[in-house]
Amino acid sequence: MYGIIGQSPRMEKLYRMIEKVALTSSTVLIHGESGTGKELIAKALHELSPRHEKHFIAVNCGAIPEDLLESELFGHVRGSFTGAVQNRTGRFEHASGGTLFLDEIGDMSPKLQVKMLRVLQERKVEPVGATKFIEVDVRVIAATHKNLEVEVAQNRFREDLFYRLNVVPLNVPPLRDRVSDIPMLVEHFLKKTGAPVAKDFIGGEIIDIFKGYQWPGNVRELENLVERLTILADGKVKPEDLPAKIHPVDAIDNADDDDMLPLLPMSNFVHNPIVTEGIDFNTEVANFENNLILSALNSTGWNKNKAARLLNLNRTTLVEKIKKKGLEPAGTES
Repeated sequence: MYGIIGQSPRMEKLYRMIEKVALTSSTVLIHGESGTGKELIAKALHELSPRHEKHFIAVNCGAIPEDLLESELFGHVRGSFTGAVQNRTGRFEHASGGTLFLDEIGDMSPKLQVKMLRVLQERKVEPVGATKFIEVDVRVIAATHKNLEVEVAQNRFREDLFYRLNVVPLNVPPLRDRVSDIPMLVEHFLKKTGAPVAKDFIGGEIIDIFKGYQWPGNVRELENLVERLTILADGKVKPEDLPAKIHPVDAIDNADDDDMLPLLPMSNFVHNPIVTEGIDFNTEVANFENNLILSALNSTGWNKNKAARLLNLNRTTLVEKIKKKGLEPAGTES
């Protein structure tokens, strides 16, 4: 759907929501981690809406300084501030009749939040330095990687603006929660690069390793990695071609005899031994244990039998620790 790739249950549910919400003019707030494709969701909402023949304008609120963002959104009149040598049409006015996508709205300053609330309530904008309002007909879609309810509770985001934006919330799942989509995404990104690669350039072994990785950068991180592999890998991608954080080079996960799997070298997990300000011993030990378990699991593509051998643990003990610590991503089989 409009560049959004995936057939997992959570994505199918998201597609149904997009199709239903797109037909309205309601304000939408898209929640999702960085790199999950929130702008693609916004574009799909626009393309499926009655406004699709008008402009889709995207503004990253976190990438523009506060003093410039106000002018960028609402426009300004000549002479309103130093450097304002002519009138400027703001993004709201430019998007009139269409859709304005405000990415990372959680980074907007309190001052601009007040003005944004007024625009959403009155459907009018006041350019910087102007003495009259301009009416606009804009469908606003906002997005954030922050938990705005937490931001509201900590007085960093206006509660009234949050409720104005959160008319229809859409939640984009992180890649670790839809690992079944990884093969389809890899195929899509390979085609997108246009690189002449073999059909099995990224084979099943590599896909299994991908499924065991947490992908903190989500779909964007996967896309960047696929492009890098098409440039650097010689022939079919091998585990050793992957970055160490995805597949630690010290782990041997393809041994013929599982009993010969080596223990992970402790040097991979040594914490800074210099303690100058004191630490919480229990927290440090728990974090150390979590890192050991996750490294073993990622090294073996989340094969718990092999991971248990790497850690010299009983499989049942490892499974209990994974469940107790909440380390297992959704969709990963035991």
